[in-house]
Amino acid sequence: MSDTVEVVEISATDTHPLRLAVLRFDTPTKEVVFAEDEWPGSWHLGARLGGELVGTSSWVPRDHDGGTAVQLRGMATARHLQGAGVGGVLLERGCEIAAERGFPVVWARARDAALAFYERHGFEVVGDGFVDEATQLPHHLVVRRLG
Repeated sequence: MSDTVEVVEISATDTHPLRLAVLRFDTPTKEVVFAEDEWPGSWHLGARLGGELVGTSSWVPRDHDGGTAVQLRGMATARHLQGAGVGGVLLERGCEIAAERGFPVVWARARDAALAFYERHGFEVVGDGFVDEATQLPHHLVVRRLG
């Protein structure tokens, strides 16, 4: 899949349709704008397949556990392509960019339904689970050390 998926930098606004269709599908809130979207140093990536935007992720410089890190937010792959490798290509490229920009750690608040995906990509599940306020779905903190 990696040779057919193109990862490009996109705007926060470009992430909104997939955030709505994937992350806010069947959740109590339909809000797709994150306050951190426009924070200094934040960036947004899109995965294109055949010219179509089929994956998005947002990367926000935000300390973790007292140290420099970047938070992954809004990771979404078009529902019909989940499990096809698009998300993995997008995630790996984002981690490469984070490392290039000097971030030693990436962390996220991951849905429990996606924990196996994150673990396959070198993330560790940390601490107790919790229910996310916006989605009302179970989540865990996941952390990946870069380099």
